[in-house]
Amino acid sequence: MKTNEINAGLKAAQINNALGFFILAFGVIILFAMFYTDTFIEHMTDMVAGLLLISIGGGMMWKAKRTIKKLKAEKAS
Repeated sequence: MKTNEINAGLKAAQINNALGFFILAFGVIILFAMFYTDTFIEHMTDMVAGLLLISIGGGMMWKAKRTIKKLKAEKAS
């Protein structure tokens, strides 16, 4: 790969890492909001939404970190 393509990939991966962290943090907030609801349906809705957001954010961060590691190794060689 060319250096410009590697740098663009690194920048995109860093953006995805930051976005994944934001989504993960928002999922944690929703998960904690579950304790302030009244009904069982509200509990389950908040729990499912929070866990879904946490898994999406964690997956984005995991994929971005793998991409960053791969591109940095490719840039070094």
